[in-house]
Formats: sequence, structure tokens, C-alpha cells
Amino acid sequence: MKLNTRRTVLVGMAFLSICTFWQMYEAIIPLILKHTFHVNDTFSGVIMALDNVLALFMLPLFGSLSDRTNSRFGRRTPYILIGTVASCLFMLLIPVADQMGVFWMFLTALMLVLVSMSIYRSPAVALMPDLTPKPLRSKGNAIINLMGAVGGMITLVLIQLLVPKDTTRPNYLPLFASVAGIMLLALVLLVCTIPEKRLAAETAAMQEPEEPEDTPVLEKDKPEKLEPGVKKSLVFLLFSVAFWFMGYNAITSAFSKFAQIQWGMTGGSFASSLLIATGAAILSYIPVGVVSSRIGRKKTILIGVAVLALCFFSGSLFQTYHPLVNIVFALVGISWAAINVNSYPMVVEMSQGSSVGKFTGYYYTFSMAAQIITPVISGALLQHVGYWTLFPYAAAFSALAFVTMLFVKHGDSKPLPAKTRLEAFDVPD
Repeated sequence: MKLNTRRTVLVGMAFLSICTFWQMYEAIIPLILKHTFHVNDTFSGVIMALDNVLALFMLPLFGSLSDRTNSRFGRRTPYILIGTVASCLFMLLIPVADQMGVFWMFLTALMLVLVSMSIYRSPAVALMPDLTPKPLRSKGNAIINLMGAVGGMITLVLIQLLVPKDTTRPNYLPLFASVAGIMLLALVLLVCTIPEKRLAAETAAMQEPEEPEDTPVLEKDKPEKLEPGVKKSLVFLLFSVAFWFMGYNAITSAFSKFAQIQWGMTGGSFASSLLIATGAAILSYIPVGVVSSRIGRKKTILIGVAVLALCFFSGSLFQTYHPLVNIVFALVGISWAAINVNSYPMVVEMSQGSSVGKFTGYYYTFSMAAQIITPVISGALLQHVGYWTLFPYAAAFSALAFVTMLFVKHGDSKPLPAKTRLEAFDVPD
């Protein structure tokens, strides 16, 4: 059995379009709120958290709806089609509202885009498992994540090219139109090359029947309580997840305006540092996997969190932009990869086998909650204390994550090295 790489790349077009948009959202929306509508940083943080608030209930909703859908196009394709087209149409209203200076129009367009994106995110992620036999899903997920990273990097390059440096209120329509064009192109490639219903039927026919288990059904389904020590480790690990997401997301959701206001960067030049961080993360997935297989996941995470805290602290020492900032961001990308690759597996390592889904829910609940809270708290600090607080804030929460990780005594292991270089990219979405 061999993975159909070409097909998986085409399936990944849906995730590429999602990441293309979200990279632009996190970089540009804070600038519009700041320079056009003069929204204070606290309220700006609330607006930037809306996507995560919506995600808490809309992603499970549309994931479940697509599970029960049976159209001639398949289960997931209708949601991907509707969600992508609607997102592209509504997102073009955002730069129009920006140029007109009409806040209610901007906010309405933003909400419509966020809802539209929520329609197809879960179906897009679920499409790969639908069309990939179980033994090959790890490799398939690796390709999907690589496609998402490519989407984010495309957006960062477009920001550098299309956002002029000579004004604080540029016309973002060329950028939004370009991103919409890429999303529509990705959709066309997906719909024209992936006949979902036929391929899903073929994949289902290829699945080997699951071997019967010796454990009686009643005993297997009986919920098992975690041992006190394991439960304590799980709690500390989940708080660690929340803390490092609070630090990291504070930077990603406010760096564009921080770079302009605190460091004096102009136009889309701030995107170069984010591009370096993303590229460094991609390049480090394979080495991180090797290190994890030798020293274990916990030690790898501790090293990653420690370096992340030091990088954010170092960022606070720069009073203006300096080329050394790019080295700091490269280390941030490597550190984030070390954390991201190992944290989710540690959480599910503590599950009882049949409760993997529940533990996955724990992981995403804590990470999503952190990304709802941190834009508001960090935004309030930016507004009432000063922009210099951004990097110390991120460093403090990263350091706190290091402390809580020290109390995690379970869930660690030395994972087997990836059989192929590709499998090193198999991280949670």
C-alpha cells in the first residue's frame, strides 16, 4: 500500500487556502483596526479573538454536519466549495470598508468572513482521512501540514510585495484580491481533480477489516479513571499548553502593529521576520524528530520552551529593528517546532486508548482558550502600559510554561524515528 502523493497534495489545496487567509488575517487586520478605525488595543484584542470564539462551536458543528452529508459531490466538497467562495467574496469587502472608513461595514464583512471560513475548515481537514487508508494517514497529514505552511509563506511574500512602505494607510485591496485569487485557484484544482465520492468509496473498499479484540465490549467501553499521578501530570501539561500558546499567540496577533509602532518598520517589511520563523520551523521538524527520539518528548519540549522564553526576552531588548532580530525569529520557529511536534502526542499518551478523542478535545480546548484570552490581555497591556510590554509578556508566559512542564511526570516517551523524512511533518493542525 502506497500513499498517492499527487492526490494528497491536491487534497491539501483546501488547507493551503485556509492558511493563506489566516496568515493575512493575523498580520493585516490589527493594522486596519489601529490606523484606520483607531480602535484601542484592548478592543482590538477582543476582535482578534473572535475567530477562536467562533471556532469553539462552529468547527465541531460543521464537522458533524459534513459527517452526515451525502451529496453527489461527496460529504466534504460542498462545504469546501461554499465556504471558500463565500470567504473570497466577503473578504474583498474588508479593504473596501477600510478605504471608505466605514467601521460597521468592516466589522460586518469580517464576521461574515470568519463564519464562512468556519464552514469549511473542519471538512477540509477531514477530507484527507476520508481519502487515505489508515496506515498512510500519518504521511498524508504531513503533506497537509506542509501545504498549510506553504500557504502561510505565500501570504507573507505577498505582504512584502503588495503593502507599500510610504503610508500607514495603504490600499490593501491588491493583497486581499491576490489572496482570494489563490484561494479560488486552490479550490478549482481541488474540485476539478478530486472526485470525492468515488475516491472515498474506493478508499473504504481498500480498508482492511479491523482485527477483533480479546477485550469484551462492555469492559472495553467502560471508562477508566486516571491514576492520581497521571491526572496531575495531565493537568500540568494542559496548563503548559495554554501558557505557551498565550505567549506565542500574543506575538503572532500583534507583531505587525508592534513592528510599525515600536520598531519603526514600514509597509509589509515586518513579514520578513515572520517568514524566517515559518521557514525555520519547517526546516527543523526533521531534526526535532531525531532529537525527540533520543532524549524523549518532555526534554525536547523543555528545551524548546526555554529557548522560546529567551528569544522573546531577547526581542524586548531591541529598541528598533536590527538584522539580528531575524536570528531571534529563526530560533523562535525552531523552538515552536520542538514544542508543537511533541506536546499533542504527550497528551494522548496519557489516554486509555479508547479515550484518544476526549484527550484530543482537552488539548484543543486549552490551546483555543489561550488564544481567546491572550489577545485581550496583551492588548490591554499594549494600550495602558505600552508596546514595549509585548515581548516581556510572551517571555513571561513561556517561562511559566517551562515551570509547569517540570511537574509533568507522565506521558513521555522516546518516539520511534519517522520512517521517512515526510513523516516528521505529521503534527496536529
